[in-house]
Amino acid sequence: MANPPKTPDSSQIVFWSRNRATFEVEKVYGDSALRWAYQTRLGRKLTDWIFSRAWVSQLYGAYQSSTLSRAKIEPFIEAFNIPMNEFEPGPFRTFNDFFIRRFQSGARKFVQSPSEMAAFAEARYLAFESITPEQKFPVKGKFLSAQALLGGTPWASHFAGGPLLLARLCPTDYHRFHFPDSGKILDSFRIHGKLHSVNPVALQAVDEVFAQNERQVSILETKNFGLLAYIEVGALCVGKIVQSHSPQKSQFERGDEKGYFLFGGSTVIVLGEPGKWKPSVDLLENTRQSREVLVQLGEPVASSTSLS
Repeated sequence: MANPPKTPDSSQIVFWSRNRATFEVEKVYGDSALRWAYQTRLGRKLTDWIFSRAWVSQLYGAYQSSTLSRAKIEPFIEAFNIPMNEFEPGPFRTFNDFFIRRFQSGARKFVQSPSEMAAFAEARYLAFESITPEQKFPVKGKFLSAQALLGGTPWASHFAGGPLLLARLCPTDYHRFHFPDSGKILDSFRIHGKLHSVNPVALQAVDEVFAQNERQVSILETKNFGLLAYIEVGALCVGKIVQSHSPQKSQFERGDEKGYFLFGGSTVIVLGEPGKWKPSVDLLENTRQSREVLVQLGEPVASSTSLS
């Protein structure tokens, strides 16, 4: 693996791109506003009191779903070098129409080996074999525990001490999320909360983001990886989490679309039962070095301990 780039700005977010086999620096959408909101005293107070409230994100989301937002699309594509040849063509009526764009058929393939778990989102991944209280990246371990993430529900005991995958989606990313294996939905529920940003800048300032933010939880019984707690985390300016696969339709297949986020960066977290599966080695190694790995949708992110 190459050495990380040496940059004069230590605040830059450096991640490893698995597909390109190189280190890259993240271009953060709204970087200056984000840093003001989480790195200044006034910004943090206003964010906690006002900006993290659901109505603010809903109001902003309404604008992104209006035709007034359409003018933002082309400048956004150019500023962040979005490879539009990989996606279904427009026209896009609103920015949110563009934001939830789908990949072209065949642009991404899901690994089919029963022993390999497929990436459920195209995102920047962190991985843990087991969450410990003393762990400090990206937040203190107690805020990534099954008990904290699942809001104290009876399901939490199934996942205590088990593996965890955390997939952070930037505003520039594909914002649909998928099932990592075949199986059925056993339960689905929402945990109400605030809507802080999930960018590393915000996580450094607010440890309890993942335990505080709005969350949609699905308990999945999978064919090859046991029970999974699949958690979609809302975030600042995420207007809505949409479930395109109805929870009433319990059966699903590997790679099926589960849902999508309307405008904003967000996160999908998957918890497993102890001893059922282990995250991929490259994800674990980079996480130990406090670094995310950009993984394409459908690539392997974990392996079954019983089938491998």
